[in-house]
Amino acid sequence: MIDQHALDTLFAHAHTLANFSVQPVSDDTLRAIYDTVKWAPTSMNCQPARYLFLRPGQGRAPLLDCLSPGNVDKTRVAPITVICAQDTRFYEHFPQIWQGEGTDKKFAANPAMAASTGNKSALLSMGYFILAARAHGLHCGPMGGFNAQKVNAAFFPDGRYQAELIINMGYGDPATASPRNARLPFETACQIL
Repeated sequence: MIDQHALDTLFAHAHTLANFSVQPVSDDTLRAIYDTVKWAPTSMNCQPARYLFLRPGQGRAPLLDCLSPGNVDKTRVAPITVICAQDTRFYEHFPQIWQGEGTDKKFAANPAMAASTGNKSALLSMGYFILAARAHGLHCGPMGGFNAQKVNAAFFPDGRYQAELIINMGYGDPATASPRNARLPFETACQIL
C-alpha cells in the first residue's frame, strides 16, 4: 500500500484549482504524465483516450470560442490546457495491444459495442490522467462547460476523435483556492450487502 503522504497528494489534500503560478510545464513533464497513465487499466486494454496539449497563444485561441463564459479567462492563462478525447476507432490498435486475434474486426462490426466500450474507458482514463498529473506535482481544473461539437470541428475535423473533457493544468497557486466543498459520507454514497 502507498503511504499516507501519497494518498494525500492524490486525494485528501489535492484541490481543483482555476489559478496557476507562472511556472511553465515542460514537455518532459507532459510525457511523464502520459507514461504514467498509459499503464492504468481499461476494458480489454483498449486505451481509447487521446490528449491534445495546448499552450497559451494561437494554438489555444480557437478553443476559447468553444467554452462557457466562466471558463474563458482561466483557460486563456493556464500554462497547459488539455483537450481529452475519445478515439472512436480505438479498436484499430488492438493488433498491437491485445492478445485476442480478430478483436479489432469484432469491434469494427459492432458500432454500438465500440461506442459504449470506448466512451467508458476513455472517461475512466481521463480520471486516471488527473491522478497522474497530481502525482507529478501539477494541479488540475477539469471542465465540462464547452461546446463539444465546436471543439471537435476546430481540433478534430476528420471526426475520429471526440472531445469528452477539458482540463486546465499547471503548478497551483493555493492562495487563490476557494474553500474545499464537502464530500458525501460513506453512509450516503455506499452500501455493503
